[in-house]
Amino acid sequence: MGLSAVLFYDELVAKCKQGDVHSYEMLYRQYAQPMFNTSLRIVNNASDAEDVLQESFASAFQFLDRFDYSSTFGAWLKRIVINKSINTLRHRKFAFADIEESPANEMQEAEVLDEDNIQVKVEEIKNAMKRLPNGYRAVLSLFLFEGYDYDEISEILNISAATVRSQYHRAKQKLLLQIKKGDK
Repeated sequence: MGLSAVLFYDELVAKCKQGDVHSYEMLYRQYAQPMFNTSLRIVNNASDAEDVLQESFASAFQFLDRFDYSSTFGAWLKRIVINKSINTLRHRKFAFADIEESPANEMQEAEVLDEDNIQVKVEEIKNAMKRLPNGYRAVLSLFLFEGYDYDEISEILNISAATVRSQYHRAKQKLLLQIKKGDK
């Protein structure tokens, strides 16, 4: 028995590949809002997220012939959106603190938070996420909302897996602290 690849055939994508203009519009309408939300969680700026969205679709449509159905179109497009969002953050000159360069006691661990007892609303979390530094927000968004693991995030952001773990735990603690304090 031979190996078989799973193909994720999408009729809309196939029609786009054939030049059907109406299918491009339908594909855009199907994915625009979720991709905008993905970018917004990372870049934390609606205008930047809109730019990322437009650039991502332009790239996806330009290179649609390279889409080989080895994943869903949505997964392929999401990867483009995430990469362009990260590039947008890089242009803002955000930086990740490398764990090897950080003093061991830099993080304030005076108070250990009990995650299970913190009851919050979705809006509180969204608002607290917006106040996180870009690097923390990017790692937290990729891990929690996009489902990437530490190694995948390490590859996407071009930082060590140890730094990703450190950034994730620091971001989570900072987020929980903001929520607990009720920072605005």
